Amino acid sequence: VLADRDEEQKESAARSVASSVLAEHGTDGLSDVAVDLALRLASALERIAADQGLTAVDLADVWLMV
Repeated sequence: VLADRDEEQKESAARSVASSVLAEHGTDGLSDVAVDLALRLASALERIAADQGLTAVDLADVWLMV
């Protein structure tokens, strides 16, 4: 139950940030944030995968169940 509440709070916080960016910077600003986050995630996956002797795609498959 505590984990579910924590996830709900995280989702609510993320939605709040997205709404604020959209309100202040419009769709272009929201798009910029989404692209920046995606690039940072890809970079982090590549570093972690390299440390574990995996490809980033293989690690993403496991972590994100793609």
